[in-house]
Amino acid sequence: MPAGAQPRVLLVTDLAYQARGRRYCDEDIQLAARLREDFDVALCHPLDAAALLDSFDVVLVRNSGPVLNYRAEYEDFRARALERGARVYTQLTGRGDMAGKQYLLDLTAAGYPVIPTVDRAEELPRLPVVPEYVVKPKLGADSIGLRIVPLEQLGTVRYDEDLLVQPLIRFAYEVSFYFVDDAFQYALHAPDPEQRWRLEPYEPTAADLEFARRFIAWNTVEHGIQRVDACRTPEGGLLLVELEDLNPYLSLDLVDEATRDRFVAALKASLHTLVTRP
Repeated sequence: MPAGAQPRVLLVTDLAYQARGRRYCDEDIQLAARLREDFDVALCHPLDAAALLDSFDVVLVRNSGPVLNYRAEYEDFRARALERGARVYTQLTGRGDMAGKQYLLDLTAAGYPVIPTVDRAEELPRLPVVPEYVVKPKLGADSIGLRIVPLEQLGTVRYDEDLLVQPLIRFAYEVSFYFVDDAFQYALHAPDPEQRWRLEPYEPTAADLEFARRFIAWNTVEHGIQRVDACRTPEGGLLLVELEDLNPYLSLDLVDEATRDRFVAALKASLHTLVTRP
């Protein structure tokens, strides 16, 4: 980067992606406008990111849609970025959704507070007995391929298809915790379990933040945006639903201006730090 020049940021987004319950494009358009205060910003489709990454100081992956829709191209982007030592945000060593759903199995085995998850028929007895179960692909995203299977049909699931099985939990509500690097920014929750994306601001307790930070620490991501999605059980505890570390939607339109400004300031500071690292 020439002396005195602004850092160049390639913001990877799919402005045409149709997400259920939210508008990805609006968020990235607004975020790009704020980032232009500190950076030279260009937007590109995820299919173009591999070809363009050498021309920018940092690649910021935002609302780029499920990579399931372009798996080969995404793997090519990852390989090129790692080979060149490109600065990618969130960094490509994330162990959450960035790497598929294997982390749900790993966290279950390690005793973390996560919805119990198995991927083999012989492990089904480890799950609680409930009327229905969630079956989803390990490489799924945005509920693609997810289905509900009654207890009496659980034995018909084919485990050679890289599937995960979880008990269907009747939770009180879902809550999401948003982080820049390892710093908590804000939380939102969906009071109605039937309407996941009708979110409202949420004031987390100290115990809530301790819960969320356990997964941020486990993920060991030094730079990037992470979202910890959890559900509140009828007993009052929290269980991890997902650890989003690739391109988590931020719902920035649902937080107040002061919170939004703090988030943008934290993101800018993190990007500046990343750009100046040797």
